[in-house]
Amino acid sequence: MKYGLNVPDAGELDLLSLGSIVTRLDPGEVPFTHATDFKVHVSGGEFNVAANLSACFGLKTGIASALSEGWPFSGRILRETRAMGVKPFFKRFKFDGVKEPIHAIVFSDRGRDVRGPSVSYIRANEAGARLKPGDFNWDEIFGDGVRWVHSGGIYASLSPTTPELIIEMFQAAKKFGAIVSYDLNFRKKLWDVSGGGEKAVETNRRIVSLADVLVGNEEDLQAGLGLRGPEVEKESELDPKVFIAMMDEVVKAFPNIRVVATTLRAVHSAGWHIWSAVAWVNGKAFPAPVCELRGVYDRVGGGDGFAAGLFYGILNDLDPEEAVKLGWAHGALITTTPGDTTMVTLDQVKALAAGGSARVQR
Repeated sequence: MKYGLNVPDAGELDLLSLGSIVTRLDPGEVPFTHATDFKVHVSGGEFNVAANLSACFGLKTGIASALSEGWPFSGRILRETRAMGVKPFFKRFKFDGVKEPIHAIVFSDRGRDVRGPSVSYIRANEAGARLKPGDFNWDEIFGDGVRWVHSGGIYASLSPTTPELIIEMFQAAKKFGAIVSYDLNFRKKLWDVSGGGEKAVETNRRIVSLADVLVGNEEDLQAGLGLRGPEVEKESELDPKVFIAMMDEVVKAFPNIRVVATTLRAVHSAGWHIWSAVAWVNGKAFPAPVCELRGVYDRVGGGDGFAAGLFYGILNDLDPEEAVKLGWAHGALITTTPGDTTMVTLDQVKALAAGGSARVQR
């Protein structure tokens, strides 16, 4: 009860995510306007958390999502899901060979030095956006025990039915005693075509009223939940004062929330970041260390890496300081590898969290 949460001791799944699985096309440091080839990464904010908790932290995880059979990358998505050890709960659709339904494509290069990364999307006719309440038998899925469920604001922004599906899942989780987490992940581009800022606030507030754990920085809290930002002078991007000062507003609006956490990042160039994090737990702030990342290989996925490490700590009833450090360390390490999901080991995460260095391991 360190977090004020009644985390189930055991279950068939430690965590179940709900979201849309996408393919990210990554030309490396070359802008897409000049790219001649690219890497294909399987991604999605909710999928990333489940994949990270399985592949790095050794937990049993699942993903509730859609699979468009016949879509060119659907086999890659299915193989990657299995390779990461994530149990799929897929509603299957048939790609018509021309228009729909597709899996979203995210175009995201890595940038270089003073040229930052760029991100754009093709999300029209997306299979995951078609999912709606009633598409999953939650009683059956939760029947063998699920300890934690997770979804996020990106998925909520995709269609009129996806927020209702999140709410249906969260209500089922409450019925079966699972912990509920939600990553606000406010993306203006997505909400601009899904009803705008007012719709984002109305939608997210309904969902967050069911959550126990919330991930999001002060901008997410303001734009995604409509909370008022306090008059606090922030000294740097790594200064958590504004975030911490907003917790009174969070608790007043959502007394159900027990944990709020975010990463902190100051970006000097595409490959040089200063990295930290902070969690608010039942009225107390727990900041992570600050480290300098001078060789960022691929910044995408660092926030999902942090969330996975933090959730692992909570699921294992570790002290909040340790949980935050594990999330911070895992998120930092993910920036050293390509793609959106983890390629590092739990030993590496624990070593960095304990103050280790990048010296060769012999």
